[in-house]
Amino acid sequence: VCIYLSDEEMRILTDLERRTGVRRTVILRALLAGYRPRERPDDRFYAAMRQMEGIADGIGRLAAQADVSGGIDPRKLEEEMVRWHRFQAEIERLFLRPEKDPRRWQS
Repeated sequence: VCIYLSDEEMRILTDLERRTGVRRTVILRALLAGYRPRERPDDRFYAAMRQMEGIADGIGRLAAQADVSGGIDPRKLEEEMVRWHRFQAEIERLFLRPEKDPRRWQS
């Protein structure tokens, strides 16, 4: 199938390809199926995922300790809970909360 795009449409498609890291054909198929491809996450996302993996490992160690000893060290559990809540707050700040736009004019 051949399609013809205007210069502006091609610019938009090329920009979307660059921002998503996905080939044009995949983008077009997704759009036809009613999906808009997400932009490729930046390095902060992957750093956050590594941090989440570390927290999950800590929780796994606590579970293994509980299995062997029949109990969990409450201090270690509290440390992991605090670590998780800090992580959750940081993820919200980085990826969910709006940022101040420095380009906005000041009144």
